[in-house]
Amino acid sequence: MFEWLVSPFLQYGFMQRALFGSLLLSVSCAPVGVFLMLRRMSLTGDAMSHAILPGAALGFLLFGLDILPMTTGGLVVGLLVALGSGFVSRFTVQKEDASMAAFYLISLAVGVLLVSWRGSSVDLMHVLFGSVLALNNEALGLILAIALVTFLAFGIFWRALVAECLDPLFLRSVSRIGGPTHFLFLVLVVLNLVGGFQALGTLLSVGLMMLPAVASRFWSNDVRALCLVAIAIAVASSLGGLLLSYHASMPSGPAIIMVAGVVYILSALFGRRGVLASALPSRRHKAT
Repeated sequence: MFEWLVSPFLQYGFMQRALFGSLLLSVSCAPVGVFLMLRRMSLTGDAMSHAILPGAALGFLLFGLDILPMTTGGLVVGLLVALGSGFVSRFTVQKEDASMAAFYLISLAVGVLLVSWRGSSVDLMHVLFGSVLALNNEALGLILAIALVTFLAFGIFWRALVAECLDPLFLRSVSRIGGPTHFLFLVLVVLNLVGGFQALGTLLSVGLMMLPAVASRFWSNDVRALCLVAIAIAVASSLGGLLLSYHASMPSGPAIIMVAGVVYILSALFGRRGVLASALPSRRHKAT
């Protein structure tokens, strides 16, 4: 068992880089996913992961599979989509979810057309689904930088982010940082999706962000505890998915997300706040 768990990471450098990149994404993306879940913006993360595709595709067309142009393009377009959907929802009758859906569908179509125009089906699959086993030192450096920026932002603006998440009206009534805090959070979302895009592609990058976050909801009700549980689930999913992909010859990215999905189902059934716990009679005595 020990050899089954450890030998792939001791023998192969690409497995070591994949593990390191996946762990960095786990500890960075999972807390962001918790805040998305608490804001009831879970599907917004999925929309934003599609929205970065045109920028990454444009970088691919101009510079090939070079990480810096693709990352820069994805970041710029992701922020433009977030700001554009917010502008439409603020100054028109359309709600934010509808404007976000419109923008991300347009972005997804444009991105697929751009990649298909100059690239092959292999290039399209690489952009859409990524390849965590192909992470190089440059990609790992980018993911590490995004993780550090995320931790720094959470460390400095933690109370503002929690307040803006749980009671944005109260924050706006006592401080002027409500709007900037919301924009900062959107930047963190786009940054982490761009980092996840390098390993999991645009279609699956949101999986490592949201599945551990929504699974952690069945185990705790405290924000800090939710973040820690989500990180633990993401780390376990990354390790389990990489081992499954190695021993069962499965695609690494989908394997990681599938393991996270299994953990979510188990958490929904057996978690402290899951289905079985809710079905059992409460042992607490009612005070009269």
